[in-house]
Amino acid sequence: MKTFVKKYIGKGKISNFAIVKVSIPISEILKYKYEKEGVEYITFEIAALKEPDKFERTHTVYVTVPEEVAEPETVQEPASPETPAKPSKKRRASAKK
Repeated sequence: MKTFVKKYIGKGKISNFAIVKVSIPISEILKYKYEKEGVEYITFEIAALKEPDKFERTHTVYVTVPEEVAEPETVQEPASPETPAKPSKKRRASAKK
């Protein structure tokens, strides 16, 4: 089963002009390059952090890649022999005098 996994590759922060400046190590970003019609691309996403980190970075950069994940195994109960149902006891109607 394929699922999409976020691979975090860098962080950044907003500068004076509402521009997010991002630093990404070249060795990380080149792992995710791909080619389409003879042109090389790198697709990544920038998302705001819930709160700034200790270096005051406000955004994170990640790539989303498909990853093969093992499907969880379903646990099956061992087949047990069927036990016959017990006959139900009938209540007697009590006679009121």
